[in-house]
Amino acid sequence: MGSFSIWHWLIVLVIVLLLFGAGKIPKLMGDMAKGVKAFKKGLNEDEEAAAPSSPAPQAQQIDAQAAAKPADKDAAKH
Repeated sequence: MGSFSIWHWLIVLVIVLLLFGAGKIPKLMGDMAKGVKAFKKGLNEDEEAAAPSSPAPQAQQIDAQAAAKPADKDAAKH
């Protein structure tokens, strides 16, 4: 009594077809597939954006070295 038989599922399928119509179900599935693709694309973009952040400390180190060089030259002039 707790599980659904094939007749229960057929009745649910008929009700869904009556409510949504046979033409709307493929459209809904297509929209859902587009949403899943957009979600996966967003995840990949986030991973790609996180990957270049690791070389950033090297760029900061190079900037710090470049900033230190003019300071050394100014100290030598005085």
